[in-house]
Amino acid sequence: MWTLFLAGGPVMWPLLLCSLLALTVIIERACFWLRLDMAGDEANIERLLDAYYRGDDWRKLAERERSPGHGIVRRMLLSGMAHDGFSSVKAMEAVAQQAVRAMRRGMGVLDTIITVAPMLGILGTVLGIISSFDMLGQAGINEPQAVVAGIAEALITTAAGLIISIATVFPFNYFNSRIENARDVLEHYGTRLEMAQGKMRPAQEGETTRPAQEGER
Repeated sequence: MWTLFLAGGPVMWPLLLCSLLALTVIIERACFWLRLDMAGDEANIERLLDAYYRGDDWRKLAERERSPGHGIVRRMLLSGMAHDGFSSVKAMEAVAQQAVRAMRRGMGVLDTIITVAPMLGILGTVLGIISSFDMLGQAGINEPQAVVAGIAEALITTAAGLIISIATVFPFNYFNSRIENARDVLEHYGTRLEMAQGKMRPAQEGETTRPAQEGER
């Protein structure tokens, strides 16, 4: 492998850097998604929403059924409930945006490597062909063995760039699909809480106005 690497020429060094950087980001993102508790305990979340809708003490329920992973959905809902009547939607959006930013960390690096690695391979191909013609001009057409090193350099760098790009695009697309699914889950639960708050406000307003009307009578 080391001999093959050296035969690829100087372009193999930036390709090696790209491969190590992509591997580092992929491992870090894989660990991130393994640790991430997207929905927390869904049963606990449903009980939390039911308690909030019934007007029970949802704070005590949230404290008693605290999920070990402190799921993103749970944090978003608790933030929206705590700001009920005062920018509840914005509070949930702030938590969701912060979570999505954490999910997208490192994705730009993978996207760049997917684009740059094949271009570096093409650059190595061009340099290898230039080297081949230079050797051919010096040795003459009667010694074709002189161009073998340049042709090998061209083929090795092209193959290396394509391998790095192909190996990176699969986890990149997988992580992107996880991000999209996470957005859908956050939007689903955020909409449910917003609808519950919209149904509760008329009842709360009726309770506050009724004693005043009775007092006037």
